[in-house]
Amino acid sequence: MKAAWAACCAILAGIGLARFAFVPLFPAMVAAGWVDGAGAGLLGAGNFAGYLAGVLAGRGLGLRLGVPRALDVGMGLAALAFAACAVPGGLVWLLGWRALAGVAGGFLMALAGPAAQASVPAESRGLAGGIVMAGAGSGIIVAGLLVPPLLAGGLPQAWLGLAAAVLLLWLPARRAWPDPPALPAAERAAAVPRAGALLLAYGLSGAGMVAPMVYLGDLAVRGLGLPLAAAAALWMAFGAGAVAGPLLGGRLAGHFGGRRLLPAWMVVQVAALAAALVPAWPALLLAAPLGGFAGIGATAVTLAAARELAGPQGAVIWVRATAAYAVAQAGLGFALAALFKATGDSHAAVFGCGLALSLAALLVAWVGRRG
Repeated sequence: MKAAWAACCAILAGIGLARFAFVPLFPAMVAAGWVDGAGAGLLGAGNFAGYLAGVLAGRGLGLRLGVPRALDVGMGLAALAFAACAVPGGLVWLLGWRALAGVAGGFLMALAGPAAQASVPAESRGLAGGIVMAGAGSGIIVAGLLVPPLLAGGLPQAWLGLAAAVLLLWLPARRAWPDPPALPAAERAAAVPRAGALLLAYGLSGAGMVAPMVYLGDLAVRGLGLPLAAAAALWMAFGAGAVAGPLLGGRLAGHFGGRRLLPAWMVVQVAALAAALVPAWPALLLAAPLGGFAGIGATAVTLAAARELAGPQGAVIWVRATAAYAVAQAGLGFALAALFKATGDSHAAVFGCGLALSLAALLVAWVGRRG
């Protein structure tokens, strides 16, 4: 399982930090005047767009360089993007580097999970997938612990501290990177199932999770008047759910099947978005962990479903699913940034959209559970 734990570090850095550490930084950047609320939302959307580019290019990069070197590229770009964001160069400057952080995360997400699954015995693949995807939640917890004390020294110190965290993860993990053998030519040429229902459900799930993944911290601070420390604690609760969701999802998917299990995770996601719309801060104590459990846990369930559908070629379905997720999140990220500005920073509007899309994901996952 060393390869799975190393891949977990890649997801921790590329997703848990490079993407999700921005959530507790969002209100601090607005308060410091680096960007306004709409600008911070745009930075989140730019990260989603970069993630899409990284996902689409990740498998090709792995084929050209080999998986270990491609994972090194992703980790290096994540560290570089964090360090560059320590310079308050304005919205365009920050947008470019947040997009590059998304590219890094896309590389790592496209490669780490399938490579780890291909490096362990068949009976351990569900658990391996859960371990890898739990890296996202672990990164959220790490960000929740690191960001508040780092912010005490100012925003530049916070960004540089996160860059250092990526480097500290990269150095030990790279010695155990998964390095799966290349597929035979006959298997590479085999037809890959379309998996339309799975891709659509996962994409809709990703779209529904944009609101909590970008605006949860801002909802707590500017929406409900909680202090920054409380927002960081809620984000850590999201992270705790995001550790439990993939671990449990990966293990159960190995027994019951990912497609059969996905609707259950979508029910939890709907409950999380509904709780976020309750205009009282105690509801966030439910919304945060349930959102992490479902939104990140769905990745492990979908990864298992892709392997069920296509065996070794499941990596192709996984890239397609991750691309669908990224397209949905990038498109909705920009749309919600515009909606947030047009509605005078209305959190109800953005979380209401998230709830509607989560309900659609539940419907598609239920219809396609045996498809």
